[in-house]
Parts: sequence; structure tokens; C-alpha cells
Amino acid sequence: MATRIRIKMNDQGVRDVLRSEGVRADLLRRAQAMADAGGEGMEASSEVGQIRARATVRTATPDAMRAEAEDRALTRAIDAGRG
Repeated sequence: MATRIRIKMNDQGVRDVLRSEGVRADLLRRAQAMADAGGEGMEASSEVGQIRARATVRTATPDAMRAEAEDRALTRAIDAGRG
């Protein structure tokens, strides 16, 4: 017969990990890979919020905006952030 295992999460500990420099750096590395794959004019950035770190990739130039609008350059680059 299987024994039930109960896990109690340490909320503050999880929050500390999600806000850690290591997580922020990994997210930025992934965002930068997406920006590079998206082409010229794509810009990656990261920040730490109250609950977790996050990263974004945006079109920073009119040419990049056009490439995303017409060719979905940044959308097609999402897979580059998986590795």
C-alpha cells in the first residue's frame, strides 16, 4: 500500500529563489537568445519584481516593428529561448 506524502512549501523560500540573481540571469540569457534570433532591432531586458524575476524582448526600432508585423520575426524566434 502506498504511503501518502505531504509537502509543505516554504513560500518565502520559493519567492527568494524566483527573485534570485541566478534566475534573473537565466531569463535574460534566454531573452537575449530570442532577441538575437529575431534579428536586428530586437532588445532584451530583465528585472526583478515583488514576486519573481522576469525578462522581456521587444522591438526597439521601426524596422524591427515592421519585421514582426509582416514576418512575425520575434514570434518565430521563441524557440531560441528554450535552450
